[in-house]
Amino acid sequence: MKKLFESADRYLANSDWKDLTLIKFCLFSIGVLIGIHVLDKDKKKVKAAAGVVFVATYIPLMAKYFTILLNREDDAEFEESELFEIEDNE
Repeated sequence: MKKLFESADRYLANSDWKDLTLIKFCLFSIGVLIGIHVLDKDKKKVKAAAGVVFVATYIPLMAKYFTILLNREDDAEFEESELFEIEDNE
């Protein structure tokens, strides 16, 4: 299991935002496919569970993002004007 996590760390280290976007779309799609197969009697429970998981994961992700965004140590390397620039490295 340790090797699996190490390989995942290496994969993320070699990925950019485009790769992570593809992963998110993939996971979203599998979630939709699973969701359309949920029985009507269980839909409320599934919606509640999905809401809890969303909130429980979204808050730490955004906390980390805003910490990085507001980090004053990075201001010398990353100016605010660069925040909204989109580069095409191809």
